[in-house]
Parts: sequence; structure tokens; C-alpha cells
Amino acid sequence: MDVEAIFEAEHDGLYRYLVRLTGDADLAADIAQECFIRLVERRPRDQQLRGWLFRVGTNLVRDDSRVRRRRVELLDEAADVMEWYGTTPDPERVLEIAETRRVVHGALAQLSSRDRTLLLMRQAGFSHREMAEAVGTTTKSVGSMIARALRKFAQNLPRSEVEP
Repeated sequence: MDVEAIFEAEHDGLYRYLVRLTGDADLAADIAQECFIRLVERRPRDQQLRGWLFRVGTNLVRDDSRVRRRRVELLDEAADVMEWYGTTPDPERVLEIAETRRVVHGALAQLSSRDRTLLLMRQAGFSHREMAEAVGTTTKSVGSMIARALRKFAQNLPRSEVEP
């Protein structure tokens, strides 16, 4: 495989596509570079190289978008906490929040990978179709799987966390 020749033939078109897709030339350049790194690391088998590069680029843009959206959500949550508590949150409340997170993470850790994935994807706002693809099931079964996962999660929480 002559990566240099492939780069010369495909980079400009891929880069232009990614610029249009992201609206950000710097991000497009980074993602185009990552596409070619992945080409070297994991050469696709029996696939059209150009289509493979564009699919990888599209997936990387989608992944980057999710990460950026989650960062914005986290920053918004942090801003809400700071607004609620002022610039210096009450240390007892900070400890309470940390303890609640510890308990929730412990309960999640006791779940199967599939159940944990479903609950976290549900919380992140994924569709049932996306969740079904992620865990390898049908869209119709996702609802009942989530219900079972929620029951297991609740059972894993200490009683004081479940009761009002």
C-alpha cells in the first residue's frame, strides 16, 4: 500500500468534505490527519479506499460532536451549581454530591456491561435504535431491557439512597 500516493490522491477532497461538514478548517485538518493515521494502522479489507476514508471521517466528526456536546453539558451543569451555590459552594454539599456519585458509580459497576451501556446511553439521550445497535439487539426489545436494567440498578443502591 502506497500511503503517500493515497494521501496525495484523496487528502484534498476529504479535507474539503470535512470542512463543509464541520464548518471548522482546523478541526477538519485534524480529522483528515486522523483518517490517514487509521488507514496506516488498520488498513481496510476489500473496501473502496475513498469510501472508507470518508466514512471514517464522518464517524470521527460525529464522535467529536458528541464529546463537544457533553463538555458543554458538563460546563452548563457546573455553571448551574456555581450559580446555585455562588462562587464558593458549601463544602458539605460538595461532599454530599461526591458521595452520591460514588454510590451511583458503585451501583452501575455491579451491572452487566450491556445494562450499564443501555442506562448510560438512555441518560445521554440516545434513541432506542442507537441503543439497539450499540448492544446488538432489536429496537423493540430495548424498552424492556432498560426497565430490567433500572430494576437491577435500584436493587444495587443502598436502601437509604432508594427511599425518599
